[in-house]
Amino acid sequence: MKSLLHPARVVALAFFSVIAIGTLLLMLPVASAAGSGAHWVTAFFTAVSAVCVTGLVVVDTGTYWSGFGQVVILVLFQLGGFGMMTAATLLGLLVNRSLRLRTRLIAQAETRSLGVGDVASVARLVFVVTLGMEAVVAGLLALRLHFGYGLEWPAAGWSGLFHAVSAFNNAGFSIHGDSLMGYAGDGAMLFPVMAAIVIGGIGFPVLHDLRNRFSDPRHWSLHTKLTLGGTAVLLWVGFVFVLWFEWDNPGTLGPMSVADKLLSALFASVSARTAGFNSIDIGALTHESWALHYLLMFIGGGSAGTAGGVKVGTAVILVLLVIAEVRGRADSEAFGRRVSHSAQRQAITVLVLGSAMVVLGTLVILRETDFPTDQVIFEVISAFGTVGLSTGITADLPESSQLMLTLLMYTGRVGTITLAVSLALGEHLMPYRYPEEHPIVG
Repeated sequence: MKSLLHPARVVALAFFSVIAIGTLLLMLPVASAAGSGAHWVTAFFTAVSAVCVTGLVVVDTGTYWSGFGQVVILVLFQLGGFGMMTAATLLGLLVNRSLRLRTRLIAQAETRSLGVGDVASVARLVFVVTLGMEAVVAGLLALRLHFGYGLEWPAAGWSGLFHAVSAFNNAGFSIHGDSLMGYAGDGAMLFPVMAAIVIGGIGFPVLHDLRNRFSDPRHWSLHTKLTLGGTAVLLWVGFVFVLWFEWDNPGTLGPMSVADKLLSALFASVSARTAGFNSIDIGALTHESWALHYLLMFIGGGSAGTAGGVKVGTAVILVLLVIAEVRGRADSEAFGRRVSHSAQRQAITVLVLGSAMVVLGTLVILRETDFPTDQVIFEVISAFGTVGLSTGITADLPESSQLMLTLLMYTGRVGTITLAVSLALGEHLMPYRYPEEHPIVG
């Protein structure tokens, strides 16, 4: 019983519990537009995708689910992005105005607070930033949909709210069958969505640091500097290479004006970092662009945010480790700071286990289907990275393969977090050390 109360396990069980409740709600007849009740695999897949803020779907969200079903999905990805333990922490603060140590440790495991004393502050920041950003983006989208596209206020308001919450939580769910392809050249629609994606996905520890030291970059934490720097590089690389690979592609950027090409390429780069929206046809991308998406989706966004993937910080730490090794230095360094050896070990472990999950998922699905390997790899990385982009094969996969994707989504949203926290909280000094020997590497 004591092992089940480990903070990392509590977080994993909380996510699974909400998935179970969501599945039952989506199986109700009132949740489907036809009023017949969804099959359990459809309901389960949708619930997992929503709670794990992925966005992969096996049915069209806007037509298959009723208004009630869409509200359930919205609540699920709001909880999934907001975090069950963060919500519980806020509730505890409202009721008791103080938290027990175990509650703080559990919330710390989910929010990645730098210290137990930061938990309450980070939880409040999560609440304020989440609701504030979603409200602003929902308002902007509703205004644009009403005045620019002639939608009545109720429809514009609901569409604006749904997509704002989905964007901030990097969920990728859309009530439009073609995601945001209908707004490919509309900056008034895409820029608010991109802003929500980046702010939600950069990680709340970074936002917490910026709130306290915004005007003093020299004293930002190393995590903040690495995350912001890594994010900027990945966004730029994605933007440039999508333009290069898709500029003349008649199925994507080819027919667009130069301005629309730039906007769509930027949106594709932002969304590939686990948001899951698309303003161009993902199935029509070149193979080079698919390969680029493999990298962007696998890395994902910032730690303890609404994004998935192995996280930007993990990737940057590994790059610093490689640079240090190539230069013959014992320490990985950046911005006048040394990266701890425990952080390096955790980064390597997360990378190896994440890669293993992608390989396993790819092999399982390839054995069960006849789809091309590159498309299967795309779907698998999209699921593990909780991205939600698809080449269009998800709904056509057999149920066993769809269930494999649900395992990948759950692992991508919870598993790597649980692993990193377990390593951090379980670290202890051994009373002895074995003699050292250096095996041949390379």
